[in-house]
Amino acid sequence: MSAIGLGCSSMSHGYGPTERDDEESVRVIHRAVSYGIDIFDTADVYGPFTNELLLGRALRSHRDNVTIATKCGLVVMPDGKFHRNGRPEYLRAACEGSLQRLQVDVIDLYQLHRVDPAVPLVETWGALGELVTEGKVRALGISHATCDELELLHSVFPITAVQYELSVWATANREDVLPWSQKNNVGFLAFAPLGRGYLSGKIDHSAIGTEDSRNRDPRFRPEAMSANHAIIEGLRRVGDRHGATPAQVAIAWTLAQGDNVVPIPGTRKLHWLGDNAAAVDLHLTSEDLRDIDDLPQAVGEMSWDQFRSAGADRPARRA
Repeated sequence: MSAIGLGCSSMSHGYGPTERDDEESVRVIHRAVSYGIDIFDTADVYGPFTNELLLGRALRSHRDNVTIATKCGLVVMPDGKFHRNGRPEYLRAACEGSLQRLQVDVIDLYQLHRVDPAVPLVETWGALGELVTEGKVRALGISHATCDELELLHSVFPITAVQYELSVWATANREDVLPWSQKNNVGFLAFAPLGRGYLSGKIDHSAIGTEDSRNRDPRFRPEAMSANHAIIEGLRRVGDRHGATPAQVAIAWTLAQGDNVVPIPGTRKLHWLGDNAAAVDLHLTSEDLRDIDDLPQAVGEMSWDQFRSAGADRPARRA
């Protein structure tokens, strides 16, 4: 697959209805294909459902040249919260729905979005493995599982890819999940390599709308964003050595974490897509990487931090 992919969730989800522009999003997807980007990541819960519909429409004429990755296992309830559902019968129905919305005969990478503590993990993963043997899915992935859970799942049916956050200001998964994936020859899809836009150096708190999901993240409070500006300045200093932007440095850092790592930055704008795509040509030196690793630790917990595996679920990010 291509060195970077395109995370599509923000096109339909998380930033409020006024930010949604399906026609611009289709243009972004088509431009990404023209750049040689060939992996596109979505999930049935994004919207819910509208992001898969958008991607299916946009990629209909490019099906033979792209890898489509979607997810299952999270459901938006009437109270607006996410609920985990790993029941085999639900996953089978979810797969059929995704196939229809994406307008495909087979899903290239089908990922379990969250582990459901109410269902034996082997039952959940076994049901997904059946979808592969039946030809509805080509490969399986998972997000937000512990290394012990990954080990168990991999022994039941091979994991092709894991998907976790990995960025300059979110490095926890570099300590355990990333080494596990490298040891087991499993791909690592790195979501939010730009820290939900913050690491681009182009946003401040006043630009975050009231319906923007980042308002719920302590790391996006004004005092935290101000304190974390030192990270942006560090990325800018490294970028100045190469004529690159902070965003490009952030993506290049994620790429440098391993040959199996594929960053999937999301964007809804053509000009940011071009900036992101150019990061694959930026090769950071050992000095650059040391300087980035020496930057201050990020201030403020990300609300995702407490939802890595089983446990209470968070409010849905409605769009």
